[in-house]
Amino acid sequence: MGFSGHLVFARSQRPLLEAPFFADIAPEPDVEAHEWPSRPGGWQTLQLKHGIWEYEMLSGLVEWTGTPACVADVSDSAVAFVAGLDAEGRHWHAWLNLDNAASVLLETPEDVDDESLWFDTPDFELALARKRAELDAEVPTTARHALAWARAAGVHTTAEQHHIEELLRTHSTFAEDLFASLLDELGFPEAPRP
Repeated sequence: MGFSGHLVFARSQRPLLEAPFFADIAPEPDVEAHEWPSRPGGWQTLQLKHGIWEYEMLSGLVEWTGTPACVADVSDSAVAFVAGLDAEGRHWHAWLNLDNAASVLLETPEDVDDESLWFDTPDFELALARKRAELDAEVPTTARHALAWARAAGVHTTAEQHHIEELLRTHSTFAEDLFASLLDELGFPEAPRP
């Protein structure tokens, strides 16, 4: 079973766990939260157990740090929804592991009585392909917005949009790895290797 929870990414000279909205987990932070190795320049990733983070906290984090931030909502390491926000209030979002995301987002038709039987039908495969195509069509816009967000974060990125698009279309066993790779590709300084 993979990781389910949130990966919070922001820059701060203080540990992200000191942000006011994390006060409830301070007594035992290692149980509820795990800090990834910091990236140069104060960039930090905080891995939070499922149920601690709420999307509304993103604007509070940007306000607290004074810099752009993003968060990945990871489900069983199979898929992640990334949402970013800059200090001007501009949002962007991306799905990681598009095939898995399409499966998660696909709604069962109302006339289907037994969902398990629907999964083995041509109608399911067609609906899944349509959903995957919808997600794929969003990738160029997502890549452009992600690059703009990285620049707003002060990253002097040399990344090209087509490389970001490629990464957003990539499949990985662990969505967390795709999240880290996305940050690397956007030009954020890489964390030192242990």
